[in-house]
Amino acid sequence: MTLVSQRDAHLATQTHSPADALLRHAVDLSHHNTMALACSADTVITLHDEAQIDALMVDKTAAIKERPLLILSGGSNVLLPAKLDAVVLQPMMRGINVVAQTDSYIDIEVMAGENWHDLVTYTVHQGWYGLENLALIPGLTGAAPVQNIGAYGVQLEDHLLYVRAYHLPTQTWQQLSAAQCQFGYRDSIFKRTPNTWLISRVAFRLHLHEAQVKVNYGDVQTVAQRYADAQGYQHLTPAHVMQAIIDIRQQKLPDPKQLPNCGSFFQNPIIPQAQFTALQTTYPDIVGYPMPDAMIKVAAGWLIDQAGLKGGGIAPIMTHQQQALVLTNHQPYQATQNDVATAQHHIAQVVYEKFAIRLSREPVWINADGSIGYDEHAA
Repeated sequence: MTLVSQRDAHLATQTHSPADALLRHAVDLSHHNTMALACSADTVITLHDEAQIDALMVDKTAAIKERPLLILSGGSNVLLPAKLDAVVLQPMMRGINVVAQTDSYIDIEVMAGENWHDLVTYTVHQGWYGLENLALIPGLTGAAPVQNIGAYGVQLEDHLLYVRAYHLPTQTWQQLSAAQCQFGYRDSIFKRTPNTWLISRVAFRLHLHEAQVKVNYGDVQTVAQRYADAQGYQHLTPAHVMQAIIDIRQQKLPDPKQLPNCGSFFQNPIIPQAQFTALQTTYPDIVGYPMPDAMIKVAAGWLIDQAGLKGGGIAPIMTHQQQALVLTNHQPYQATQNDVATAQHHIAQVVYEKFAIRLSREPVWINADGSIGYDEHAA
Protein backbone atom coordinates (compact mmCIF):
# COMPACT_ATOMS: atom_id res chain seq x y z
CA MET A 1 0.00 0.00 0.00
CA THR A 2 1.52 3.31 -1.10
CA LEU A 3 0.74 6.40 0.91
CA VAL A 4 0.00 9.48 -1.14
CA SER A 5 1.58 12.13 1.08
CA GLN A 6 3.57 12.64 4.24
CA ARG A 7 0.45 14.01 5.90
CA ASP A 8 -1.52 10.92 5.03
CA ALA A 9 1.39 8.64 5.89
CA HIS A 10 1.30 10.06 9.38
CA LEU A 11 -2.46 9.74 9.63
CA ALA A 12 -2.67 6.28 8.16
CA THR A 13 0.01 4.88 10.43
CA GLN A 14 -1.48 6.28 13.62
CA THR A 15 -2.80 3.59 15.92
CA HIS A 16 -5.18 3.96 18.79
CA SER A 17 -6.02 1.63 21.62
CA PRO A 18 -9.70 0.82 22.22
CA ALA A 19 -9.54 3.04 25.29
CA ASP A 20 -8.65 6.02 23.09
CA ALA A 21 -12.22 6.16 21.80
CA LEU A 22 -13.49 9.40 23.30
CA LEU A 23 -16.66 8.91 25.37
CA ARG A 24 -18.52 12.03 26.52
CA HIS A 25 -21.84 12.65 28.20
CA ALA A 26 -24.32 15.54 27.91
CA VAL A 27 -22.76 16.78 24.66
CA ASP A 28 -23.97 19.90 22.86
CA LEU A 29 -24.27 18.98 19.17
CA SER A 30 -25.63 22.32 17.99
CA HIS A 31 -22.19 23.09 16.54
CA HIS A 32 -21.93 19.62 15.00
CA ASN A 33 -24.69 19.97 12.42
CA THR A 34 -24.46 22.45 9.57
CA MET A 35 -28.08 23.51 10.07
CA ALA A 36 -27.01 24.68 13.56
CA LEU A 37 -30.12 23.27 15.21
CA ALA A 38 -30.16 23.15 18.99
CA CYS A 39 -29.37 19.58 20.05
CA SER A 40 -28.07 17.91 23.21
CA ALA A 41 -26.90 14.28 23.10
CA ASP A 42 -26.80 12.03 26.11
CA THR A 43 -23.69 10.07 25.02
CA VAL A 44 -21.18 10.59 22.20
CA ILE A 45 -18.31 8.23 21.30
CA THR A 46 -15.68 9.44 18.82
CA LEU A 47 -13.76 6.71 16.97
CA HIS A 48 -10.29 7.26 15.49
CA ASP A 49 -9.37 3.72 14.45
CA GLU A 50 -11.14 0.64 13.09
CA ALA A 51 -9.81 -1.44 15.98
CA GLN A 52 -11.79 0.74 18.36
CA ILE A 53 -15.00 -0.28 16.62
CA ASP A 54 -14.27 -3.99 17.19
CA ALA A 55 -13.41 -3.39 20.83
CA LEU A 56 -16.43 -1.21 21.43
CA MET A 57 -18.87 -3.72 19.97
CA VAL A 58 -17.34 -6.77 21.65
CA ASP A 59 -16.79 -5.23 25.09
CA LYS A 60 -19.86 -3.07 25.35
CA THR A 61 -19.81 -0.84 28.40
CA ALA A 62 -22.79 0.10 30.47
CA ALA A 63 -22.84 3.41 28.59
CA ILE A 64 -24.00 1.77 25.35
CA LYS A 65 -25.28 -1.67 26.33
CA GLU A 66 -28.78 -2.27 24.96
CA ARG A 67 -29.14 1.38 23.98
CA PRO A 68 -30.00 2.65 20.50
CA LEU A 69 -27.05 3.76 18.38
CA LEU A 70 -26.87 6.68 15.97
CA ILE A 71 -24.02 7.00 13.47
CA LEU A 72 -23.26 10.69 12.93
CA SER A 73 -20.64 11.90 10.46
CA GLY A 74 -20.03 15.58 9.73
CA GLY A 75 -23.64 16.60 10.33
CA SER A 76 -24.04 18.16 6.89
CA ASN A 77 -27.19 16.34 5.79
CA VAL A 78 -29.09 15.72 9.01
CA LEU A 79 -31.80 17.40 11.05
CA LEU A 80 -31.16 16.71 14.72
CA PRO A 81 -33.76 16.76 17.54
CA ALA A 82 -33.49 19.06 20.52
CA LYS A 83 -32.80 16.07 22.77
CA LEU A 84 -30.98 12.98 21.50
CA ASP A 85 -31.18 9.95 23.78
CA ALA A 86 -29.26 7.53 21.55
CA VAL A 87 -25.54 6.76 21.81
CA VAL A 88 -23.92 8.77 19.03
CA LEU A 89 -21.01 7.11 17.21
CA GLN A 90 -18.71 9.47 15.31
CA PRO A 91 -16.32 7.71 12.86
CA MET A 92 -13.41 10.14 12.50
CA MET A 93 -10.66 7.89 11.07
CA ARG A 94 -8.23 9.76 8.80
CA GLY A 95 -5.99 8.81 5.89
CA ILE A 96 -5.80 8.50 2.08
CA ASN A 97 -4.04 5.43 0.65
CA VAL A 98 -3.22 4.25 -2.87
CA VAL A 99 -4.14 0.58 -3.24
CA ALA A 100 -3.57 0.01 -6.99
CA GLN A 101 -2.35 1.87 -10.05
CA THR A 102 -2.04 1.28 -13.80
CA ASP A 103 -1.17 3.54 -16.71
CA SER A 104 -4.78 4.67 -16.97
CA TYR A 105 -6.28 4.67 -13.47
CA ILE A 106 -5.53 4.78 -9.77
CA ASP A 107 -7.47 3.18 -6.92
CA ILE A 108 -7.50 4.94 -3.57
CA GLU A 109 -8.99 4.21 -0.16
CA VAL A 110 -10.21 7.20 1.82
CA MET A 111 -10.96 6.98 5.53
CA ALA A 112 -14.38 8.07 6.74
CA GLY A 113 -13.22 11.15 8.63
CA GLU A 114 -11.61 12.90 5.65
CA ASN A 115 -13.29 16.14 4.59
CA TRP A 116 -15.03 15.56 1.25
CA HIS A 117 -14.19 18.84 -0.47
CA ASP A 118 -10.56 18.61 0.65
CA LEU A 119 -10.46 15.12 -0.89
CA VAL A 120 -11.83 16.38 -4.23
CA THR A 121 -9.34 19.24 -4.49
CA TYR A 122 -6.49 16.96 -3.43
CA THR A 123 -7.25 14.34 -6.09
CA VAL A 124 -7.55 16.91 -8.88
CA HIS A 125 -4.27 18.53 -7.89
CA GLN A 126 -2.64 15.09 -7.91
CA GLY A 127 -3.85 14.51 -11.48
CA TRP A 128 -6.48 11.97 -10.43
CA TYR A 129 -9.74 12.75 -12.15
CA GLY A 130 -13.40 11.91 -11.75
CA LEU A 131 -14.58 13.67 -8.61
CA GLU A 132 -14.16 17.25 -9.83
CA ASN A 133 -17.90 17.80 -10.40
CA LEU A 134 -18.52 16.99 -6.74
CA ALA A 135 -16.43 19.87 -5.38
CA LEU A 136 -17.62 21.98 -2.44
CA ILE A 137 -20.19 19.45 -1.22
CA PRO A 138 -20.01 19.74 2.58
CA GLY A 139 -19.47 16.77 4.86
CA LEU A 140 -17.09 13.88 5.44
CA THR A 141 -16.21 11.05 3.07
CA GLY A 142 -17.84 8.34 5.19
CA ALA A 143 -21.25 9.93 4.71
CA ALA A 144 -20.92 10.35 0.93
CA PRO A 145 -22.10 6.82 -0.01
CA VAL A 146 -25.11 7.04 2.29
CA GLN A 147 -26.69 9.77 0.20
CA ASN A 148 -24.96 8.74 -3.05
CA ILE A 149 -24.02 12.40 -3.30
CA GLY A 150 -24.24 13.96 -6.74
CA ALA A 151 -23.94 17.28 -8.54
CA TYR A 152 -23.60 18.66 -12.06
CA GLY A 153 -24.16 15.37 -13.85
CA VAL A 154 -21.95 13.14 -11.66
CA GLN A 155 -22.88 10.82 -8.80
CA LEU A 156 -20.63 9.16 -6.26
CA GLU A 157 -21.46 5.70 -7.61
CA ASP A 158 -19.85 6.62 -10.95
CA HIS A 159 -16.38 6.26 -9.43
CA LEU A 160 -16.89 4.15 -6.30
CA LEU A 161 -15.16 0.76 -6.08
CA TYR A 162 -16.27 -0.43 -2.67
CA VAL A 163 -17.16 0.57 0.86
CA ARG A 164 -15.66 -1.05 3.96
CA ALA A 165 -18.13 -0.96 6.83
CA TYR A 166 -18.88 -2.62 10.14
CA HIS A 167 -22.26 -4.34 10.11
CA LEU A 168 -23.61 -3.63 13.59
CA PRO A 169 -26.33 -6.35 13.77
CA THR A 170 -23.88 -9.17 12.99
CA GLN A 171 -20.76 -7.47 14.41
CA THR A 172 -18.80 -8.26 11.24
CA TRP A 173 -16.67 -6.27 8.82
CA GLN A 174 -17.91 -6.31 5.23
CA GLN A 175 -16.66 -4.91 1.94
CA LEU A 176 -19.53 -3.87 -0.29
CA SER A 177 -19.08 -3.38 -4.03
CA ALA A 178 -20.85 -0.54 -5.80
CA ALA A 179 -23.57 -2.99 -6.85
CA GLN A 180 -24.01 -4.23 -3.27
CA CYS A 181 -24.42 -0.63 -2.10
CA GLN A 182 -27.71 -0.61 -4.09
CA PHE A 183 -27.32 3.00 -5.14
CA GLY A 184 -30.23 5.05 -6.41
CA TYR A 185 -30.97 8.74 -6.76
CA ARG A 186 -29.78 10.14 -3.39
CA ASP A 187 -30.23 6.65 -2.03
CA SER A 188 -28.30 3.55 -0.96
CA ILE A 189 -28.52 0.46 1.21
CA PHE A 190 -26.93 2.53 3.99
CA LYS A 191 -29.72 5.10 3.83
CA ARG A 192 -32.47 2.48 3.64
CA THR A 193 -31.11 0.57 6.64
CA PRO A 194 -30.00 3.42 8.92
CA ASN A 195 -27.69 2.88 11.90
CA THR A 196 -26.83 -0.57 10.58
CA TRP A 197 -23.56 0.11 8.74
CA LEU A 198 -20.67 2.03 10.29
CA ILE A 199 -18.60 3.07 7.27
CA SER A 200 -14.86 3.28 7.94
CA ARG A 201 -13.38 3.72 4.45
CA VAL A 202 -14.47 4.32 0.86
CA ALA A 203 -12.53 3.27 -2.26
CA PHE A 204 -12.55 5.07 -5.61
CA ARG A 205 -11.15 4.40 -9.09
CA LEU A 206 -9.98 7.64 -10.70
CA HIS A 207 -8.56 8.44 -14.15
CA LEU A 208 -4.91 9.36 -14.64
CA HIS A 209 -5.59 11.01 -17.99
CA GLU A 210 -7.85 13.96 -18.70
CA ALA A 211 -10.92 12.10 -19.82
CA GLN A 212 -13.84 13.95 -21.36
CA VAL A 213 -15.16 16.42 -18.82
CA LYS A 214 -18.85 16.70 -17.93
CA VAL A 215 -20.00 20.29 -18.37
CA ASN A 216 -23.57 19.99 -19.66
CA TYR A 217 -25.18 21.14 -16.42
CA GLY A 218 -26.08 24.78 -15.81
CA ASP A 219 -23.33 27.33 -16.40
CA VAL A 220 -20.42 24.92 -15.84
CA GLN A 221 -19.13 25.00 -19.43
CA THR A 222 -19.28 28.80 -19.70
CA VAL A 223 -17.47 29.41 -16.43
CA ALA A 224 -14.92 26.64 -17.00
CA GLN A 225 -14.16 28.03 -20.47
CA ARG A 226 -13.25 31.38 -18.92
CA TYR A 227 -10.58 29.69 -16.83
CA ALA A 228 -9.29 27.71 -19.81
CA ASP A 229 -9.09 30.84 -21.97
CA ALA A 230 -7.32 32.84 -19.27
CA GLN A 231 -4.69 30.10 -18.96
CA GLY A 232 -4.26 29.64 -22.70
CA TYR A 233 -5.76 26.14 -22.86
CA GLN A 234 -7.37 24.88 -26.05
CA HIS A 235 -9.54 22.44 -24.12
CA LEU A 236 -11.23 22.18 -20.75
CA THR A 237 -9.46 20.23 -18.02
CA PRO A 238 -10.91 18.68 -14.84
CA ALA A 239 -9.19 21.45 -12.87
CA HIS A 240 -11.09 24.07 -14.88
CA VAL A 241 -14.34 22.22 -14.23
CA MET A 242 -13.66 21.96 -10.51
CA GLN A 243 -12.90 25.66 -10.21
CA ALA A 244 -16.01 26.54 -12.20
CA ILE A 245 -18.20 24.45 -9.91
CA ILE A 246 -16.61 25.98 -6.82
CA ASP A 247 -17.35 29.45 -8.18
CA ILE A 248 -20.93 28.59 -9.12
CA ARG A 249 -21.69 26.95 -5.78
CA GLN A 250 -20.15 29.83 -3.82
CA GLN A 251 -22.32 32.30 -5.72
CA LYS A 252 -25.52 30.33 -5.28
CA LEU A 253 -25.11 28.46 -2.01
CA PRO A 254 -24.53 30.00 1.41
CA ASP A 255 -21.51 28.92 3.45
CA PRO A 256 -22.91 26.95 6.44
CA LYS A 257 -20.33 28.66 8.65
CA GLN A 258 -21.83 32.02 7.75
CA LEU A 259 -25.49 31.10 7.32
CA PRO A 260 -26.40 27.65 8.68
CA ASN A 261 -27.96 25.24 6.18
CA CYS A 262 -27.78 21.60 5.15
CA GLY A 263 -27.46 22.09 1.41
CA SER A 264 -30.25 21.18 -0.99
CA PHE A 265 -33.26 20.61 1.21
CA PHE A 266 -35.75 19.16 -1.28
CA GLN A 267 -35.10 16.38 -3.76
CA ASN A 268 -35.73 17.14 -7.41
CA PRO A 269 -39.08 15.38 -7.96
CA ILE A 270 -39.40 12.84 -10.76
CA ILE A 271 -42.71 12.96 -12.61
CA PRO A 272 -44.19 11.27 -15.71
CA GLN A 273 -43.39 12.80 -19.09
CA ALA A 274 -47.10 13.37 -19.71
CA GLN A 275 -47.47 15.48 -16.56
CA PHE A 276 -44.37 17.48 -17.46
CA THR A 277 -45.65 18.11 -20.99
CA ALA A 278 -48.97 19.33 -19.60
CA LEU A 279 -47.18 21.72 -17.24
CA GLN A 280 -45.14 23.09 -20.14
CA THR A 281 -48.28 24.46 -21.75
CA THR A 282 -48.75 26.75 -18.76
CA TYR A 283 -45.12 27.11 -17.70
CA PRO A 284 -42.99 26.91 -20.86
CA ASP A 285 -39.82 27.72 -18.88
CA ILE A 286 -40.20 24.83 -16.43
CA VAL A 287 -36.83 23.10 -15.94
CA GLY A 288 -36.66 19.33 -16.34
CA TYR A 289 -34.18 16.60 -17.28
CA PRO A 290 -35.06 13.32 -19.05
CA MET A 291 -34.91 10.16 -16.97
CA PRO A 292 -35.43 6.49 -17.87
CA ASP A 293 -38.91 5.04 -18.34
CA ALA A 294 -40.47 8.22 -19.78
CA MET A 295 -39.94 10.18 -16.58
CA ILE A 296 -38.68 13.73 -16.05
CA LYS A 297 -36.65 15.06 -13.13
CA VAL A 298 -37.94 18.55 -12.36
CA ALA A 299 -35.79 21.22 -10.73
CA ALA A 300 -37.24 21.68 -7.25
CA GLY A 301 -35.52 25.03 -6.91
CA TRP A 302 -37.36 26.30 -9.98
CA LEU A 303 -40.70 25.14 -8.55
CA ILE A 304 -40.07 26.89 -5.22
CA ASP A 305 -38.90 30.06 -6.96
CA GLN A 306 -41.91 30.16 -9.29
CA ALA A 307 -44.19 29.61 -6.29
CA GLY A 308 -42.91 32.95 -4.98
CA LEU A 309 -40.99 31.43 -2.08
CA LYS A 310 -37.39 32.43 -2.83
CA GLY A 311 -36.28 34.22 0.32
CA GLY A 312 -39.50 33.15 2.02
CA GLY A 313 -40.57 30.49 4.46
CA ILE A 314 -41.56 30.69 8.10
CA ALA A 315 -39.02 32.37 10.37
CA PRO A 316 -36.49 31.45 11.53
CA ILE A 317 -36.22 28.90 8.68
CA MET A 318 -36.17 30.63 5.29
CA THR A 319 -35.23 29.76 1.73
CA HIS A 320 -32.02 31.35 0.49
CA GLN A 321 -32.22 34.51 -1.59
CA GLN A 322 -29.92 33.11 -4.30
CA GLN A 323 -31.03 29.47 -4.22
CA ALA A 324 -34.60 28.62 -3.29
CA LEU A 325 -33.71 24.95 -2.85
CA VAL A 326 -31.71 25.71 0.30
CA LEU A 327 -33.34 26.30 3.68
CA THR A 328 -31.35 28.50 6.04
CA ASN A 329 -31.45 28.94 9.80
CA HIS A 330 -31.60 32.56 10.96
CA GLN A 331 -31.47 31.68 14.65
CA PRO A 332 -28.40 29.40 14.84
CA TYR A 333 -28.09 27.17 17.91
CA GLN A 334 -31.58 28.23 19.01
CA ALA A 335 -33.92 27.09 16.22
CA THR A 336 -35.13 23.53 16.54
CA GLN A 337 -36.17 20.63 14.40
CA ASN A 338 -39.80 21.67 14.89
CA ASP A 339 -39.06 25.04 13.27
CA VAL A 340 -37.70 23.21 10.22
CA ALA A 341 -40.78 20.98 10.03
CA THR A 342 -43.08 24.02 10.04
CA ALA A 343 -41.23 25.78 7.23
CA GLN A 344 -40.84 22.57 5.21
CA HIS A 345 -44.54 21.80 5.27
CA HIS A 346 -45.47 25.36 4.31
CA ILE A 347 -43.14 25.44 1.30
CA ALA A 348 -44.14 22.00 0.07
CA GLN A 349 -47.83 22.78 0.44
CA VAL A 350 -47.58 25.99 -1.60
CA VAL A 351 -45.68 24.18 -4.36
CA TYR A 352 -48.21 21.35 -4.45
CA GLU A 353 -51.15 23.73 -4.68
CA LYS A 354 -49.54 25.48 -7.65
CA PHE A 355 -48.00 22.58 -9.61
CA ALA A 356 -49.59 19.38 -8.19
CA ILE A 357 -46.05 18.13 -7.57
CA ARG A 358 -45.08 16.80 -4.15
CA LEU A 359 -41.68 17.65 -2.73
CA SER A 360 -39.72 15.21 -0.58
CA ARG A 361 -37.10 16.17 1.95
CA GLU A 362 -33.47 15.32 1.19
CA PRO A 363 -31.66 15.65 4.57
CA VAL A 364 -32.13 12.86 7.09
CA TRP A 365 -34.57 13.46 9.92
CA ILE A 366 -33.31 12.07 13.24
CA ASN A 367 -35.81 11.14 15.96
CA ALA A 368 -35.05 11.55 19.66
CA ASP A 369 -34.19 7.85 20.00
CA GLY A 370 -31.76 7.97 17.07
CA SER A 371 -34.12 6.33 14.60
CA ILE A 372 -34.85 7.85 11.21
CA GLY A 373 -38.03 9.75 10.52
CA TYR A 374 -39.07 8.89 6.99
CA ASP A 375 -40.63 11.50 4.76
CA GLU A 376 -42.62 10.06 1.91
CA HIS A 377 -43.73 13.55 0.99
CA ALA A 378 -43.36 16.87 2.70
CA ALA A 379 -46.94 17.85 1.99
